[in-house]
Amino acid sequence: MYKIYINGTPLFLTSTKDFPSIQLKGNNSIKMRYIGKKKFMHNYIDLLEKNTSFDAIILHSSNLDEMWDHFQSIYKIIEASGGVVVNDKKDVLMIYRLGFWDLPKGKIELGESKKEAAIREVQEETGIDKVYLQEFIHTTYHTYSNKKGKRILKVSYWYTMETTESELIPQEEEGIEKAVFTNLESFFSEPKEIYGNILDVIEKYCELSS
Repeated sequence: MYKIYINGTPLFLTSTKDFPSIQLKGNNSIKMRYIGKKKFMHNYIDLLEKNTSFDAIILHSSNLDEMWDHFQSIYKIIEASGGVVVNDKKDVLMIYRLGFWDLPKGKIELGESKKEAAIREVQEETGIDKVYLQEFIHTTYHTYSNKKGKRILKVSYWYTMETTESELIPQEEEGIEKAVFTNLESFFSEPKEIYGNILDVIEKYCELSS
């Protein structure tokens, strides 16, 4: 199954076999069988790009690989890596960028591995020098359009990391205003502006660490 955020709303691409297992909050969702035509995929992408009133769209098919290939062919794919960084108190490193709380991540550069990119991006965006990569958490997908209007699919790989450092220097040139270690329970005790895919990563991290 693939869960892709388009304009803040999740699009699920799943096999017909796994389709009944998807549990959603809210009642305003579209659930359809994918008929194997790329035009059909375009229609639902256009709908999500123009409308934020849906809770989700779920497309299912007996041929998930074909459906995923059709979806990817509509986009230029950019790969990124990032991390859920915890200190010795098990507080999590969050950054505040462009009006949203986020986790440190960035584009994988030519010749880099996913793990190398994850470590470098955390170091650059937060000022931490020594960070120790632990285990893979999750892959997220979200879309956007670049300045030329080209559709981009960003595929982000996430890892748990540890550090003993406490001094943080947010990378202001990347629009990062704050970088803080925070207790997740306290952090989410009040509503926060945070992307759905970041919430998914944090949820997966909590499952792994419980």
